[in-house]
Amino acid sequence: MAKDIDSQELALWCAECADRKKAEEVLVLDMRGLSSVTDHFVLATGGTEPHVRAIWQEVLEATAREHGVRAAKPEGVRANTWVVVDFYDVVVHVMLRQVRTQYDLEGLWNDAPRVPLPERAIT
Repeated sequence: MAKDIDSQELALWCAECADRKKAEEVLVLDMRGLSSVTDHFVLATGGTEPHVRAIWQEVLEATAREHGVRAAKPEGVRANTWVVVDFYDVVVHVMLRQVRTQYDLEGLWNDAPRVPLPERAIT
C-alpha cells in the first residue's frame, strides 16, 4: 500500500471511484477485528455486466494512477457478474444486483461497522 493513504482512506477512495461510474448501493464495511484477511470491504452494484466492468476498471485504474496503489489481478473479470479487486487491506466487490442479493455479504458480515461515505459519494 502507498504510504500516503491508509486503508480506510483507500476504501473511501474506491467507493468514490465506483460512485463516479454510477454504481448503486455503494457500501464500505470496516472488517478490522472481524477478519484477518482485510481491513475493509467495499461493495458496489452494477446494473449490467458492462456496467460492472466499467466500475471495477475505474477503481483499478484510478487507484493506480492517483495513489500508486496496485491490486492483485481481479477475479471474475470473464463473467463480470461478481468481480473482486484485492488491494490486500481493501477488497472491492462489484456485483450484479441478483448476485449481491444472493450472496448477501452485508448480511453475512452484519456485525461489521459501516463506514460513513462523504456526501459527494452518495447518489
